[in-house]
Amino acid sequence: MAVKNKFKLFALVGIAFCVVSLLVHLLLADYSAGDIIQYRPTADKIYQHGKKFRYRKLWGSIQSLESLQPFANPRKAYPVPGKQNGFIYAKIYGGFDHVKSSVGYLHQVFFFFFGFEFLNVTWSLFHHCQICDLVAVSKLLNATLVIPEIQDGIHSKGVSSKFKSFSYVYNEEQFIAALSNDLVIVKRLPNDLRLERKRNKYPTFPIRYLAPPSFYINEILPKLKQSKAIGLLITDGGCLESILPPDMEEYQRLRCRVAFHALQFRPEIQALGNLMVERLRASGRPYLAFHPGLARDTLAFHGCAELFQDVHTELIQYRRKQMIKRSIVHGNLSIDSASQKRKGLCPLLPEEVGLLLRAMGYPPDTIIYLAGAEMFGGQRVLVPLRALYTNLVDRTSLCSKTELSKLLGPESPLPSNLPMPIPQKSKKQLIEEWNKAGPRPRPLPPPPARPFYQYEKEGWYGWIAESDIEPDPSAIDLRLQTHRLIWNALDYYVSVEADVFFPGFHNDGSGWPDFSSLVIGHRLYQMASSRTYRPDRKTLATLLDSIRDNLYHPKHNWTLLVREHLNNSLGVNGLIMEAQMSKPRSFLSHPLPECSCRASKTSEVQKLVKGPNGEILFGGEERCPEWMVRGLNLVLSESGNSKDEGDEIPEDEIDLESEQDVGDGSRPELTRPIEQDEEIDPDD
Repeated sequence: MAVKNKFKLFALVGIAFCVVSLLVHLLLADYSAGDIIQYRPTADKIYQHGKKFRYRKLWGSIQSLESLQPFANPRKAYPVPGKQNGFIYAKIYGGFDHVKSSVGYLHQVFFFFFGFEFLNVTWSLFHHCQICDLVAVSKLLNATLVIPEIQDGIHSKGVSSKFKSFSYVYNEEQFIAALSNDLVIVKRLPNDLRLERKRNKYPTFPIRYLAPPSFYINEILPKLKQSKAIGLLITDGGCLESILPPDMEEYQRLRCRVAFHALQFRPEIQALGNLMVERLRASGRPYLAFHPGLARDTLAFHGCAELFQDVHTELIQYRRKQMIKRSIVHGNLSIDSASQKRKGLCPLLPEEVGLLLRAMGYPPDTIIYLAGAEMFGGQRVLVPLRALYTNLVDRTSLCSKTELSKLLGPESPLPSNLPMPIPQKSKKQLIEEWNKAGPRPRPLPPPPARPFYQYEKEGWYGWIAESDIEPDPSAIDLRLQTHRLIWNALDYYVSVEADVFFPGFHNDGSGWPDFSSLVIGHRLYQMASSRTYRPDRKTLATLLDSIRDNLYHPKHNWTLLVREHLNNSLGVNGLIMEAQMSKPRSFLSHPLPECSCRASKTSEVQKLVKGPNGEILFGGEERCPEWMVRGLNLVLSESGNSKDEGDEIPEDEIDLESEQDVGDGSRPELTRPIEQDEEIDPDD
């Protein structure tokens, strides 16, 4: 009996030893490998505010920036517009990005004269920038501004006659009313001046890139007073330098009032944008907006062709070849894309962004809104990101076709002018062309032994299979390019309102205001403490290269390095880095400190951070007026009373490793109206 008891005791000790050993091995494995694909929901690490779940380390505001508040009101006595020196009318060439600020002379000339879609998608916010500069110039010259014409927006055939160029995207009445205390704005020239304009009686000036105020005072103002009206051709983006002298701070604040208050999208776009935001938050959860920045022109300009494969690489190289021919790019056709990526000149691929978000701790059912009217590479490049995050949505999955088409207005049918099919070539002709083929963009076409498949000849890229010359855009192509102004406006609206914004490509070193940079600037103005990532692609490229052979199972220290870098980009360090790269070329990308004030409870003085030319990048903001401080304190006190016990968890006690989503991991309900002619699967 005693032997039997000893045997049982020995067996129990052995089992206990095995269990302890197994637990130790699991803990060591968990510590040595990142938790990219492992998630353990913990209800005690989150807090609930009403019906909206928010996670402090992933969705909470940035405390170091909470005192910054938007305040673009005039600080000094601001005279009401009086006697005017004349009228200024302008034509703006470019996309939506161009309208909001103004940038890139050679790029606009390239698009305007040679018919390519260069900048039409990549820089689809330029109109916004140009209009802000145009208003500031009109105020500087004490001139009456005629609402500008957006040429590339309405120049396409078949666009609805319901809209004028400006009203296709923006609210004219709001624009005029919001700036009534700053300058006089009219919808059109008086009748007599309009007739004179048709006869070319008034001088027209092409404006160079980032012209200084002295240019307008010395060159334009005398001609304006003499002729009563002048025309401006803005083809290069920014028509007024970004950083103005300190005594012109009021003009900087005027830019902010234009960009963030006066330039509002027309009511139909705003209504649908609000509806999209409501649908994204219908489940009571926050959402993240991601703009990939993958445009053919961007990839070609920076030499990032090797990020893609097959026909897409050749399409990028074809565009780069055209840029070199037109002196847009001064470099070789063949360029090492890996080297460019290590320099931070290439966009982050969607797969890489997904891995970075996983490293940060965003759970796999996070709602991600994909912004961007068009993404080069199509759905294929999104496959890895969709595998990591199943709730990847865009405007087409949030809105019905009817809702989207209503924004476009009634459009006349386009004539059927489909191109004639290219005659098939014989095997002998293919062999001769293969043998005679000279240098051409990578990769080489398939040898004659492997014929082209039909799907390679269809679609917008089908010409590459049979021809070395890209065909001119068809009428439907021009119409679709115009529609992208609307789609970019919707994506811009949803991105600004997002709980978190992550750019795939911004601040490429050129200083041109791209979509992501302008969203970052708008979010910085509207709510500086909002969670906006400003990643340094050069740093992230080095980190990603270090685990290139083991992307989905990185070491724990790699995860910590990613979190450290991205968390730093959210605060003051990220702001300063962003300002150094973007503010010299685009004030709207970093409207600090002119358009903000501090509502801090104490009277501490922020240390000034200046750029190489003495411009203030951070600090120096004035204290907010008392009425604003009292209002903010009232809002904070009300929100404090509504907090539950979970809100009182100190941030330092929250474990970021285990701070993940709560629930059954199911996909949230993101619904859109069903079309009348749309069939419903009973199994769905």
